[in-house]
Formats: sequence, structure tokens, C-alpha cells
Amino acid sequence: MQVNVLGAERRRRWSYDEKIRLVEETLQAGETVCGVARRHGVAHSLLFTWRRQARQGRLGGDSVPALVPVEITPVASPISSDAPQPASSPPAQRARTGIIEIEFGGGCRVRVDRDVDTETLQRVLEVLRRR
Repeated sequence: MQVNVLGAERRRRWSYDEKIRLVEETLQAGETVCGVARRHGVAHSLLFTWRRQARQGRLGGDSVPALVPVEITPVASPISSDAPQPASSPPAQRARTGIIEIEFGGGCRVRVDRDVDTETLQRVLEVLRRR
């Protein structure tokens, strides 16, 4: 089993509500885009972009994908036939495919391979979800 927990990303993700609040703040009397940007640690060019997108109705919400429920079901065994089975040979090595990467909103990512223990993965995801 392989589980990699990667560090937080450097890029800040702004929620839709935060973007709207900052854009509205730039529209207040006596406020400047540069002043609002400086106070909140945002590049002024980003605020200008958000203002333009808001005017055009294109200021989207969060770009972080939502988690969806996943159900893991066992693989059905093949139907047996009455035909004679060949002599058993050593099991073939499974190819290392099926890597899944799960990204959380805070920039934390988890990569798991197909051999991950579901109980362990569930515990790891629960801990990360609480962060």
C-alpha cells in the first residue's frame, strides 16, 4: 500500500464570497483597488480581473471540486465452466496502475494506489477532512 500526503500548495484559493466582498470593497467611496489589495494581501491586477469578471457576470464560485460519495464493491468472480482447467502457473505480477489523487481545498493532496487498504484510507481522509 502506498499513501502520499503532499504539502499545502502556495497559491491561495479565494471563495466566491471573499471575491465578491473584496470587489464590493473596491467600489466603496474613497477606496482604491490598490489600497484594498494591499490591505488584504492580494495582487491589484487580480482585483481588477475580479471586477471585470463581476461586471460580465463571469465571477465564478469556488474552483475546488466537491467530494462525491464513492462505493467500493467487490469484483465478481468469473463463472466457472466444466472445461478442464490448465495447470496452475505462478500468479502474474499486477501492473502498477490505478493511482488516484484526491485534492482537498487547503492544497493538501493524497495519492493512493490500487492496493490501498480501505479502512486506512478512510482514516486518513477523515483526519484531513477535519483540518
